[in-house]
Amino acid sequence: MIISKHHRNAEQLLLAAPEGVSAPELTPSAAGWSQDDDSRRGFDFGTKAETLTDLQRVLQVAEIPDLLYFSVAEWRADEAAVLLEIGRRFDGGSIVLRSSAQNEDGEAHSQAGAFASCLDIDSGDPRAVREAIQTVADSFAGDPEDQVLVMPMLHEVTLSGVIMTHELDTGAPYYVLNYDDESGKTDTITGGTGVNKTVMVHRDFASGHIDSPRVAELLELARELEGLCERGTPLDIEFAKTRDGRLHLLQVRRITVQENWNRRNARHVGEALYQAEQFCAQHNQPKPTVAGNRTILGQMPDWNPAEIIGTHPKPLAVSLYRHLITDSIWQEARTAMGYQPVPHTPLMLTLGGQPYIDVRASFNSFLPANLPEPTRAKLIDAWLDRLEKHPEFHDKVEFDVAQTIIDFNFGDDYLDRYRGVLEADEYRNYRHALANLTEANLSLEPAASLLAALAEIEKLETIQAQWSLEPLDGQLHQLPMLLDECRDHGTRPFSIIARHAFIAETLLRSAVSRGALSADRLEAFKQSLHTVTSDFTAEFAAAVRQPETRGTFLGKYGHLRPGTYDITSPRYDQREDLFEANAETHSADETPAFELTTVEADALGRMFGASGIRTVQPTAFIEYARLAITHRERAKFIFTRHLSRALEVIAAWGVTQDLERDDLAMLTVADLLDELVNPVLNDPEIHFADLINRRRREHEQVSGIRLGYLIRDPRDLYVVPLHRSAPNFVTQQRIESAPLRLDNQARAHDALRGKIICIENADPGFDWIFTRDIAGLVSKYGGANSHMTIRCAELGLPAAIGVGAQTFERIATAERVELDGGAHIIRPIYG
Repeated sequence: MIISKHHRNAEQLLLAAPEGVSAPELTPSAAGWSQDDDSRRGFDFGTKAETLTDLQRVLQVAEIPDLLYFSVAEWRADEAAVLLEIGRRFDGGSIVLRSSAQNEDGEAHSQAGAFASCLDIDSGDPRAVREAIQTVADSFAGDPEDQVLVMPMLHEVTLSGVIMTHELDTGAPYYVLNYDDESGKTDTITGGTGVNKTVMVHRDFASGHIDSPRVAELLELARELEGLCERGTPLDIEFAKTRDGRLHLLQVRRITVQENWNRRNARHVGEALYQAEQFCAQHNQPKPTVAGNRTILGQMPDWNPAEIIGTHPKPLAVSLYRHLITDSIWQEARTAMGYQPVPHTPLMLTLGGQPYIDVRASFNSFLPANLPEPTRAKLIDAWLDRLEKHPEFHDKVEFDVAQTIIDFNFGDDYLDRYRGVLEADEYRNYRHALANLTEANLSLEPAASLLAALAEIEKLETIQAQWSLEPLDGQLHQLPMLLDECRDHGTRPFSIIARHAFIAETLLRSAVSRGALSADRLEAFKQSLHTVTSDFTAEFAAAVRQPETRGTFLGKYGHLRPGTYDITSPRYDQREDLFEANAETHSADETPAFELTTVEADALGRMFGASGIRTVQPTAFIEYARLAITHRERAKFIFTRHLSRALEVIAAWGVTQDLERDDLAMLTVADLLDELVNPVLNDPEIHFADLINRRRREHEQVSGIRLGYLIRDPRDLYVVPLHRSAPNFVTQQRIESAPLRLDNQARAHDALRGKIICIENADPGFDWIFTRDIAGLVSKYGGANSHMTIRCAELGLPAAIGVGAQTFERIATAERVELDGGAHIIRPIYG
């Protein structure tokens, strides 16, 4: 082995040997260990190569490939001897040459990725080896003691990746396993290329929490290395596993961002998870008010809080979402449509500051009213079992798990998913009740639920037309009335209309799968829809060109903000940059009105009849679908005007209390309404400042908690796989372009044109992006019937909605992206 003469206490190797004389073979140095070498404790880090050499002697869970290394000075002193030793050691096999610099992998700075590596070099080709060595050496800063590390190239790699023994951003006590089990390469994670998966495991995990043998093996490796290092040293571990079952350690170094961590918050995580486990165990018990023996918690089923308020919302946003929708309105709307009442059952709860939907409660509200309790219990448990086995359906439960209406695939889907769950008579009764519910809701009679909800939304718009244009007076007295009106005439009818839009979408999808409509014809129908987006884009373009129309535009659209429930997100009428860029409507051609062909109408008619829905005509159904989908967007547009005004009332009151918007975001609706009936009698500024500071500390304390999209049992609190969502693709088009990531504070500038825009939440406040002639849209969160899915379908804009956290990060940070809706592909393009 070639050992650097600068290695601690290492034997010196003089490479300036006479020509034709092989360099002597040396034994590894024992330096770097405590005096009691058998204790395997007290390990000190050296360079990358020195660290691996020392670990070769003691590591048990994994093996370290044969290696040699030399300094740049040694290379310059005698290139021939180095090349000779490499050829002798690796005997013509493929090798990897990596950097092992003095200022790399240090305690304060890692320099990760700063230096060159050369892969798959033929060790029997001196010229190729020499070029590779020179490439690595030339990438250094000039220190002659920097080293080049040579290792064999691993082949038949089945698993490779990186383990962090602490979460990188906050130092939270998680093992973070980022791995690739698809490409067969060893550098996809460190190089930022390829497909990768992530699992986060809290350090307090129990052995019973780990189902995967390979995850267990990687955790064992991490814990062994921690035991060899100084206590508490955070580690960055690179590994690979080959087809023969051997696990290889390729690198271990200290994580160098520790100075940015809040260790007090990290310590809080364990206690918080314990409390969350106790809560989940209690919440998971059978309850007399809902069917089902247990529940699942999810961030994206049903009302999808991850999309609407984000995964780490502030207290005001959470409380508003609860007050206006998830406390009671959600089930009141469904009860009005004939679904099972779920009274006194909040739909959303929070764990570690993160919002979750109670899926058992949600599933109960998707059943027809008055089913016998045993039937309800069997269906709910079967739906929960399916979601547990298929977590990839977490953002598509209405389409792939719960059967919420009779569609044209109902019988086949039931047999595929739930055969044997119900007895024959139970199934007949269930199907009959669901058919009656579906038929009643497809009605376009004035008293039917859809048209009644549209009338309620009109009432809210009438109320808004009577608002005074005077500035808000800084008092909270308007807040209760605004919130009540928003609930009664806004979110309740919106909830009904949104459910109708799901019904329409489900029936349209099943019509395509049964061949009554083609995918192209469904796309043509969606592009024929005229929603508020169409008006917005045209009127915004006019406002940019004609400044005299901007007041009218802001009077109509000024309430919109990218974070609908976020008081810190500026409204359109608060953005000085809104009209700075040139606005263009989307380049899609004008779409003609959609009408069913005779063949399509006949096919749909037969399918409705076969489903037991005999009073619905195909042309009336198309009109129903048009009303439901377009007015879902209009209803949201109208009720969010009330919500936006409520936020501005709070902001105006905050000015009188010397509270910034960031401060107000830490209060709740209950805090504010209580102020009207139970005013603070001591100094209000001190009272609210103390309350806000306490909430801010609490919010910061839970910032290190990492939870997944689904919590199925206590294991999911400690072992968190970051699921890769299956995106919802819009249009069949294929595009390539550069991505551009936007947040709630993004400025309206010309750089959007021709880009694939990447946003986390598919919120209507981002509608201004459609005036920038963008090429496509990608969102982290969002479902098949979300706001942005409908917008993009109307515009014929290629989109991938709800791609998930991992895919979103890869796409948003790539140089170029391919988005192919027809092939269901969304991926970065490298090179």
